[in-house]
Amino acid sequence: MTHQAPPSPAPSGADPGRQTAQLREVLRLVERIAGRPSAGSEATLGEAARLSIAYDRAAPIAQRRFDARAAETAAWAAAGVEALLSAGETAPPRAAAGRLADSIEAALTELSEMLA
Repeated sequence: MTHQAPPSPAPSGADPGRQTAQLREVLRLVERIAGRPSAGSEATLGEAARLSIAYDRAAPIAQRRFDARAAETAAWAAAGVEALLSAGETAPPRAAAGRLADSIEAALTELSEMLA
């Protein structure tokens, strides 16, 4: 029989407020490419503070789920923005940018609900 020590509850160093604020900035960029009006940044600060507090109060497993989903979202959002920007400025792919904006918004909602 082998004995393994349980994983130590080491802090992840994640900053959920910063992560979601960065995703909101990416969302604003993508909305501009899509030709949509973007929301203001005032709500972003309140959301960031609320998520940081909720994250600190959440169980470690909920924190890990949030961290994993935030990292996954950041990765595919960055790939999407890179693809949009590589398409060139002559004919911005507004429809693709709109779909990416919708996906980022849905992911941000999901992240927020994870800690609610």
